Amino acid sequence: MSQGLVTASYIVAALFFILSLAGLSKQETAKNGNLFGIIGMVIALGATILNPETSGVQWIILAMVIGGAIGIRLALKVEMTEMPELVAVLHSFVGMAAVLVGYNSFIDLHVMPVNEVVVTMGDDINATLAAAKVAIEQASQTPAHAEHMTGAMLNIHLVEVFLGIFIGAVTFTGSVVAFGKLRGLIPSKALMLPHRHKLNLIAVLVSLALMVMFVQSGGSYTPVIIMTLIAFAFGWHLVASIGGADMPVVVSMLNSYSGWAAAAAGFMLSNDLLIVVGALVGSSGAILSYIMCKAMNRSFISVIAGGFGNDGAAPTGDEEVGEFRETNAEDVADMLKQSSSVIITPGYGMAVAQAQYPVAEITKKLRDMGITVRFGIHPVAGRLPGHMNVLLAEAKVPYDVVLEMDEINDDFSDTDTVLVIGANDTVNPAAMEDPNSPIAGMPVLEVWQAQNVIAFKRSMNTGYAGVQNPLFFKDNTQMLFGDAKDSVEAILKAM
Repeated sequence: MSQGLVTASYIVAALFFILSLAGLSKQETAKNGNLFGIIGMVIALGATILNPETSGVQWIILAMVIGGAIGIRLALKVEMTEMPELVAVLHSFVGMAAVLVGYNSFIDLHVMPVNEVVVTMGDDINATLAAAKVAIEQASQTPAHAEHMTGAMLNIHLVEVFLGIFIGAVTFTGSVVAFGKLRGLIPSKALMLPHRHKLNLIAVLVSLALMVMFVQSGGSYTPVIIMTLIAFAFGWHLVASIGGADMPVVVSMLNSYSGWAAAAAGFMLSNDLLIVVGALVGSSGAILSYIMCKAMNRSFISVIAGGFGNDGAAPTGDEEVGEFRETNAEDVADMLKQSSSVIITPGYGMAVAQAQYPVAEITKKLRDMGITVRFGIHPVAGRLPGHMNVLLAEAKVPYDVVLEMDEINDDFSDTDTVLVIGANDTVNPAAMEDPNSPIAGMPVLEVWQAQNVIAFKRSMNTGYAGVQNPLFFKDNTQMLFGDAKDSVEAILKAM
């Protein structure tokens, strides 16, 4: 394949990636978006392998086969409820790849032109060894750069290497911490180290100083190694300092970081397509993070700076704030049949129980009775943007009855019955009523405005943010305990 054809293939692949993002922006076109992304990646990989400048093709194909097998295995094994964790893990892979690419590019600058030494010295073995020893000693102090890598070009490349490693290292450890929090391996509440914001600022300033030293030295080892260690610690602390309620924003933020890490790798490898794709992922992730922050009334700068400015009180714990009333499936079925309007607000609990299918059946049955049924989706329901939308689409719930929080919040006061299925923090009135709550100021679905509220829960434990929910103790709320799928199926049977 000629270089011109490779460039044309990269352009076509980039167009498919843009179409993929456009398709993924709507539920109705999401499948096409995935398809466009797959086509674009196939074209990109094919062009890269057939590029005349590519060497070691057999190793690339072997790596693709092994990686593809692992990917297929994970895709078949991972449940939808585990998608947030999977996304976090994938981000960590991208981050570490950027770190490895950075170090590979950095080491290439220090490769000694041994062949030239041997040719120059001929068969005089002693002189050859002496010259090699001198060259090695010089390389340990000042790298032997390629002829085309001098002056401003060398400095630019060194900056690319340094920033690529820094962004990749932050993305890697930050994604690992996000995975641990989502998986329950690490406590979800924010880590509150003394002077934590000052520590973050010092880490950034020291890294900038190390970058100056790295460039001025022509690419010595010490500054980049120290920076890598600082970046690993910085990424860990950055995400650990963010509480569970803001983790969906963190996941999208890490998505942005992984994109910029990929773009940095593209600069280091002089690969235009990787730069374009990384910029697309990085910018779209940043835009999504901003939109989510705005929807949650969070400061975008605060979230990306490790919770800067959000020094609210600690979670209120799981203490009960009143008495709750318990109900059963038969009574809920009667209440639904007597209602004229019903709103269902799903959460992570519905995803864990895989209750979306019987929920879709209840929706159909109620609509057949002439009862208005709609769904209210919070922007961060399910710990991942769009998680609930995907589950409901999977169960064939009509798109036109699935509404976002801003579209449906004013309608709760005119609603007879609300079913809160596995949601907790996203329907917590403490966000509006308690200024000291960790979720204070976060817009929530105002389900308590309805005439009747049925809350599906396994127990009275707190939600992911570790905050007790006063909704469960209001006079118009009744609790239906048990597995969400079993409870919904029992209601369906009673209807």
